[in-house]
Amino acid sequence: MGGGRVSRSKPLEYHEPMQPLFSSKLFLILIIPSLLSGCARGTPAADGKPDTDDAGGPEVAGEPADAGETSGTSDPEEREEKTEAPAAEPAEDRKPKGPADYETLRRKMVETQVVSRGITNPKVLEAMLAVPRHKFVPYRHRRRAYDDHPLPIGENQTISQPLIVAWMSDLSGAGPGDTVLEIGTGSGYHAAVLAEMGATVYTIEIVESLARSARLVLEALGYENIHVRHGDGYQGWPEHAPFDSVVVTAAPSKVPEPLLEQLATGGRLVLPVGEQNQYLEVYTRTEEGFERERHGAVRFVPMTGKAQEKR
Repeated sequence: MGGGRVSRSKPLEYHEPMQPLFSSKLFLILIIPSLLSGCARGTPAADGKPDTDDAGGPEVAGEPADAGETSGTSDPEEREEKTEAPAAEPAEDRKPKGPADYETLRRKMVETQVVSRGITNPKVLEAMLAVPRHKFVPYRHRRRAYDDHPLPIGENQTISQPLIVAWMSDLSGAGPGDTVLEIGTGSGYHAAVLAEMGATVYTIEIVESLARSARLVLEALGYENIHVRHGDGYQGWPEHAPFDSVVVTAAPSKVPEPLLEQLATGGRLVLPVGEQNQYLEVYTRTEEGFERERHGAVRFVPMTGKAQEKR
C-alpha cells in the first residue's frame, strides 16, 4: 500500500457503498454469555441489532469505568473485572496444562471460529495461530482465552471475540512493510495480530492503566514493531502518518475526519460506526476521494474522548 504522505487540496468525497465482502448473516449467531452483560469491545450484533439493555453510557467497554489507576497490582495477569461473578472451576482434565495445550486450543479456535465463518486470509490465520491469546487476559480467565466470546481484562473492558479480531484484520488488508494505526489498544492482542501479519503498529489507548499493561505484555513477548501510547485516539497519530491501515475498536457516531486524512492513498480505515445501530465500515482512500464499504451489523462500545463532543 501507499507510499509517501498524501496532501489533499479538495473536500473529502464519499462514493456509494461497494458490495460487502461478507454477509452480515454469517455473524448473527453469537450469543454473549451472561457474565458479559452490556456491550463488549467488539462483537457481531445478535440478530443484526445492537444491545439496547445498557444502563447509562459506557465509557470504553460496557459499563462506566474509572480511567485512572486500579488498586493493587498493575500486572496484566493479575487484573480482574471488578463486577464479574466468580466462575466455577473447570474439571481438572479440561484445564490447559502447558504450551502444547494452549497451542491445541489456539488451532481449534482458528478452525472452528474463524475459518468456518469464511475468513481464509493466510496472513490472518497464521497470525492468530502465532499469538498466545491467553497471555493477554487475566490469569483467572486463561482457561477460557480461546472461547468464542469476549473476556474481561479489567477497568470494565474486554478483549474482543476472536472472530471480530480476525474479521477486522482481514478487512484492514495489513501486510509486511505496512504501517498500521490502531485506536483502542485494550489488552494489546489485536495489535499483536496485526504485527504478526508483518505490519508496524502504532496503537493508542485512552485508559492509562490498560495502555501500560498492554505495553508490558507486548514487550515481554518481544514485539519490537508495536508502539503503544496513552491518549485520545480521535486525532490519530499524525507524526507517523500516512498509514496503510487504520483500525478502530470503538464506535464513533461519525467517522473521525483526522483518521481519514492520515490514510495513505490505497489505505483502509476499518471501524464500527453508529450509536443504536452500528455497522462495520471500510473507507478506502483513492486519488478521487474515499470509497465506502458497509459490512455486517456489530455491537461495539462508544468511542470516548473527543468523539463524544462530535455527536
